[in-house]
Amino acid sequence: MKKHIPNFITSLNLFTGCVAVLLAFRGDYQGAFIAILVAAVFDFLDGFAARLLKAYSAMGKELDSLADMISFGLAPGMIVYSLLSSTAGQSEWLPYLGFLIPVFSGLRLAKFNIDDRQTSSFIGMPTPANAIFWAGMAFSFSPFLTENAWVLIVLTVLFSYLLVAELPMFALKVKSLKWKENQIQYIFLIGCILMLAFLQLSAFAPIIGWYILLSIITSIFRNNP
Repeated sequence: MKKHIPNFITSLNLFTGCVAVLLAFRGDYQGAFIAILVAAVFDFLDGFAARLLKAYSAMGKELDSLADMISFGLAPGMIVYSLLSSTAGQSEWLPYLGFLIPVFSGLRLAKFNIDDRQTSSFIGMPTPANAIFWAGMAFSFSPFLTENAWVLIVLTVLFSYLLVAELPMFALKVKSLKWKENQIQYIFLIGCILMLAFLQLSAFAPIIGWYILLSIITSIFRNNP
């Protein structure tokens, strides 16, 4: 029975992602934001459960990618589609630019599954981080985005590129609580706590920006010791 628990949690991720897609299509950015955060929690828990129960399976790996494609690929793409549809004076074709995000998310997930360099860190932006960024932007800054379509276009192209970029990005996995072994993770978490304290629910998009910046700085220092 225990071997089915991780897959059940992954299925909850998939279900919640479907809800996020529907809410984003309706323009309910608060609901989509909550649904994507819940999906991210399930995404963390399924891996945690698989490690705890030693219930790994080929089916679980494939199901996880499929769930992530909906929750963290299609859902943020639908958010951008909805936002671009709300901008004044834009081409009727412009909103379809939002679907670059699920396309590049699919490429990202396929690449991750065959790339043995990403066992303890990432190459390119993880799809959950990308989805949380867009959910946070829509929830907190949708009036600004709908009045400035060019910002949406630039961010869509930039974040689509980051999904497949050869940019090392750190993971939050820790093997111990020692500062020396987890300096980057601790610095990141301290920044997150400060942003949440000052910005509250508006902090999620800036937190992903902080994650990208810290990953770039870390990569530069590692390449230039």
